[in-house]
Amino acid sequence: MTLRHLASTKLPATLGYRMPAEWEPHESTWLAWPHFRGDWPEKFEPIPWVYAEIIRNLARHERVDLIVNNASAEKRVKAVLERANALSENVRFHQWRTDRVWVRDSGCIFLTTVPDHRPSESGLLSLHFQFNAWAKYPNYGHDERNGARMSKAAGAPIVQPIAVLPPGKHRIVLEGGSIDVNGSGTMITTEECLLSTTQQRNPAMDRAAYERMFADYFAVQSVIWLDSGIAGDDTHGHVDDITRFVAPNTVVTMIETNEQSENYSPLHANLGRLKNARTSDGKKLEIIEIPMPRPVIFEDRQLPASYANFYIANGTVLVPVFNDPNDRIALNTLAQLFPTRETVPIYSGDLIWGFGALHCMTQQQPAAALMSTT
Repeated sequence: MTLRHLASTKLPATLGYRMPAEWEPHESTWLAWPHFRGDWPEKFEPIPWVYAEIIRNLARHERVDLIVNNASAEKRVKAVLERANALSENVRFHQWRTDRVWVRDSGCIFLTTVPDHRPSESGLLSLHFQFNAWAKYPNYGHDERNGARMSKAAGAPIVQPIAVLPPGKHRIVLEGGSIDVNGSGTMITTEECLLSTTQQRNPAMDRAAYERMFADYFAVQSVIWLDSGIAGDDTHGHVDDITRFVAPNTVVTMIETNEQSENYSPLHANLGRLKNARTSDGKKLEIIEIPMPRPVIFEDRQLPASYANFYIANGTVLVPVFNDPNDRIALNTLAQLFPTRETVPIYSGDLIWGFGALHCMTQQQPAAALMSTT
């Protein structure tokens, strides 16, 4: 019996699976090459070069699994990467159609397990949630299929999380950017994203239903519910723009010092919740505060510029920067938190016009657990 079939009777947590923390070893990072100009109207031209810089830095430390639309797109992408000194044997191409580039949300989420509980040769399991483009956009059919393709390429059996709630059984919608874990049983998310009726993902699920699902599929024993996200967030409250784990009992969280800012009250409220939170082992959080950059505004719209959208890879931490005085505070803080990794600034002033940054576009494939020899 395959694990796909076992999933109907045995949930991932009962099989010893968990979602590892982002700082744990990676096998690779998944990315999708940008091609949809509608995500960056009038600003698309620099975006491929930002991607090339990201890939150049990642490929120095781990494999990059890069999704491109077809063979002709792969040829064009290779030319860009070669000019940017970013093409290497550590970049592996996959010719799959995509709608957008936000693999964190549309792709699968990989789990690992301890050796004695490992039922698959890969040591990985893939959670393929339903993707519906943040309950907002119509063009997501290609992206919704790519989670299964990623799983197959990684050799990871697939589980499609299901909710059995009135009016019946249905696949659960969940984006990777809406959650963050410490790898030890604690998760952070927001009420605005998962419990609001705006851009509602799962109308039948309440707080208790989500917490049961997180326990069953992610092996999470403690969920820290923050209030809301930042201004300009197209996803309606993703946590990876506000608060991130950087160690099992440590988070970085964004703060706003300007009391006139639209972000001041929600970020202050989130900070209060973090101070009262406990991890699954009952410990208080160590909270590291990072100030928000000044508002990034384009065409009279505030964009979701945030240093919290950094990405932790093997040997490096990629950090979005915005030509702002607080860039240096964010970089220095993360460099102190990850002293064995290189902290690399990635200018994201143009990138953020697509309403996402470094964490939104990446999805880690963790290194598989070693097989038990006993």
